[in-house]
Amino acid sequence: MSTEIQVWQVSDGRLQPLEGGLAEAGRREYEDLEAWIASNPAIIGRDIAIIGRQVPTKGGPLDLLGIDSHGDTVVIELKRDRLPREALAQAIDYASDVAAWGADRLSEICRGYTGRSLEEHLAEAFPDMDLENTTINGSQRILLVGFGADPALERMIDWLSESYGVGVNAILLRYVRTSNGDELLVRAAVVSEEAEQQRTERKKLRWPASDVPGTYPIDELRQKLRQYLSAGLWSSERIRKVLIPLLLQHGRVERERLVDELVRQGMAQSSGEAGTYVGLISSQMSLAKNDFLRQVIGYENHPQYPWLKGVYFVRDEYRDLLSEVLREVESSGQAAPQEA
Repeated sequence: MSTEIQVWQVSDGRLQPLEGGLAEAGRREYEDLEAWIASNPAIIGRDIAIIGRQVPTKGGPLDLLGIDSHGDTVVIELKRDRLPREALAQAIDYASDVAAWGADRLSEICRGYTGRSLEEHLAEAFPDMDLENTTINGSQRILLVGFGADPALERMIDWLSESYGVGVNAILLRYVRTSNGDELLVRAAVVSEEAEQQRTERKKLRWPASDVPGTYPIDELRQKLRQYLSAGLWSSERIRKVLIPLLLQHGRVERERLVDELVRQGMAQSSGEAGTYVGLISSQMSLAKNDFLRQVIGYENHPQYPWLKGVYFVRDEYRDLLSEVLREVESSGQAAPQEA
């Protein structure tokens, strides 16, 4: 199979074929095509947030690096002309290096490109994404983008995708100018968007929410708290280092104070970034499975914005237990953050 894209313009009731290409128009792969896709990656996929451009890897500079709403990294290799089958081997080389990167490195790349942390960038790109329960870079996808593809490459992509479920696809573009001088990019994909969606559907996981506190006996509650605060998750670390100490000191902590403290301790670089992190803490507190957290920490909704938790407070009967667990976790050295 060989995919071709033809574009026709309707002019005075007649169809006129539109011809052209990047080279003929004086456009370049890096200065133009790469910048266009980076500005709006929807042309290559609706589920991609770009976090890096010309990212160094052991195999050479990677054109674009993205992450999708499942937390998988997306290796994007661009060609101004036709995609040869060798492009797949090149992209696999990049992906094999990216596969070893943890969340810290990806966040560093994201901050260098977007000026924001990985969490903040993903929270804006995918508002419904459950960041705390998403494995970052658990697997990798490959997108090859060009203006045609060798038949052998299309066969390889179909075989890898259909037979083995490998996340690889080729996006084929067509660049043309209309008679009015407008520039158009038209796309087609070797693997249909519907097929890709079905392939990733199994990764979707929604955790139920609840405001009901747990009723665990003290020994079981202690164990659950220790396990959670030692896990090294992004939000559990912030709860351990910022929220709980504030609660033990003041009893009640307003959302704005929590935001300020995250910035003061250097765990966020701005109030906006800290607000994103407080939102993730709020999401953790609302998960049904985290009823043990609600057993010791309560909250009140914001008076003006009822969807926000405006105040957190420690339940008096569990203050000593929470203080003991915090000391145990800190002294055991088990709370080192994981890269995910």
